Amino acid sequence: MRRLWRCRSGQQTVEYVVIYGGVLLPVTLAIIFTAQVLWVWHSVVEFARAGAHYAATHCWQSSADNVREYMRNNTPFTIDRQQFQTGGEELILIQYFAMDAESGAPVEFTCEQGECSRLCVPDLVTVRIQGYEYRHPFLSRLGLPPIAIPDFRTTVPMESAGCDPETGECLP
Repeated sequence: MRRLWRCRSGQQTVEYVVIYGGVLLPVTLAIIFTAQVLWVWHSVVEFARAGAHYAATHCWQSSADNVREYMRNNTPFTIDRQQFQTGGEELILIQYFAMDAESGAPVEFTCEQGECSRLCVPDLVTVRIQGYEYRHPFLSRLGLPPIAIPDFRTTVPMESAGCDPETGECLP
């Protein structure tokens, strides 16, 4: 009887290893990976919102370099944040709009009076994160392609445009 018990305990160990290696470990890793993707997704959404808020409260520049520089310096901590810090204009897109007086539709903003002045204040700003691909280090080693994150766009009305209402002085 004792000998029969020893054989069965080895069988239980083998069954546990098979179940753990074939079911529990992959499910655990899938949960961790999904949590990382959702964390990155949320970070990108908040990153676009923070950039739009900064653009709405700072001076208009036709190149939007002040907003882009702010966003590169304040990139959220994600696994592959260097993609935002080194990415060109194709990753972070900033557009300024004015409301058309006749149709009420937003049109692209232009101003001849100069940048960063009280004479050149757009009505809306849109910050868009486009073409971002989440590159997980483990999946890259396996040769799997990166996960394409959908484009995120945040449009907000201009608030102060970086100008002091009393002095009229604007700060970039």
